[in-house]
Amino acid sequence: MTDLLQPSPLHVAPPAGPPAAPDLVTISRPDGPSAAINLTGAELWFLRDATGADVLWDGDPAVWSGRCPILFPIVGRLAADTYRLDGQAHHLAKHGFARQSRFTLAETGEDHVLLRLEDDATTRVAYPFAFALSLRFAITAQGLTIAAEVANRGEGNMPVSFGFHPALRWPLRPDQPRADHRIVFDDEEAPVVHRMDANGLLATTQPSPIVERVLALRDDLFIDDALILPGVNSRGVTYGAPGGPSVRVEAENLPDLGIWTKPGAGFICIEPWQGYNDPVDFSDDIFHKPGIVTIAPGDVWKASITLRLG
Repeated sequence: MTDLLQPSPLHVAPPAGPPAAPDLVTISRPDGPSAAINLTGAELWFLRDATGADVLWDGDPAVWSGRCPILFPIVGRLAADTYRLDGQAHHLAKHGFARQSRFTLAETGEDHVLLRLEDDATTRVAYPFAFALSLRFAITAQGLTIAAEVANRGEGNMPVSFGFHPALRWPLRPDQPRADHRIVFDDEEAPVVHRMDANGLLATTQPSPIVERVLALRDDLFIDDALILPGVNSRGVTYGAPGGPSVRVEAENLPDLGIWTKPGAGFICIEPWQGYNDPVDFSDDIFHKPGIVTIAPGDVWKASITLRLG
C-alpha cells in the first residue's frame, strides 16, 4: 500500500448541536461506479454500480442511521465504556469518536479523495495520544477501495483498534428473494463464532452457522446481535444471491470480522476489523486488550478494504 500525503493543519472539532446537513464529496469513473463520502465521519454515503443501482444501505434513521461508519480508535464496546491506561480510567464510547468527527479534505480528484482526522483538545480528553488518521477513497472500474493509515505523532507507544462497517443492501436488488442471500468465505473458518452479552461484551461462543464456507443469511442469526469472528482465515468474502449481482469484500491487515444487522432491516454489515469488543472478563490496561495493535512513535499502521462489484 502506498504512503498517503503529508499531514494537513490540525483538525478542530465542531461545536455540539444538531447534526449538520451532509457535506458530500463525490467521486466516479466514466461509465463506471460512483461514490459519495460525508466529511462528517469520513462515512461512505452511497456506492452505485455502473448502472446507477445503489449497493449501500440508505441510512434510514427510523431503523439505523449508519451507512459505513469508521471505527477508531476502538472497535466495539469497552466494559462500562471505560478503558485503563497507566492506572487511570478513560471514557470512550462504543466504536470510538471518528464516526462523529469532522474530517478535513486533504486531496480530491475525479476518482479519489483523501480525508484526514487529527488529534485535538477534544479527542485528547478521551484518547490522550497524538495521531493522524488518513483515509483514501478510490473508485476503480470494479468498485471502491478505502485505504487507511494511522500515524503515531507522539513520543510514546499508541494503542489502536480500527474497523470498517459497510452496510450492504439486503436484498441487493428489490426483485431478489431476501432468503436467497448468502456470504461465501474464501477459506474454511473456525467451528465457533463469538457472541456478546447484554452489555455488548464478548461472553460466549456458539457453533458456527457457516457450513462449507457458506453463511446462509437469516434474520434469526442476529437476534443476539452480531456474529464475531476473531482471526478469520479468509482474506475476502462474496455476498449476494445465486444468479444475481454480488459484492466481494476484501480486506488487508484486518484479521477480525463482524457480521450484523437488525432483524428485518434492509441491510447486512460485513465488517473487517483490527480488534473487537472487550471480553467480559477483561480489566487490564488497554495495551493488553485483545485485538489492540501498538504503534511505535513515528510509525504508521496501514489497512484497507475493497468493495468489488460483481
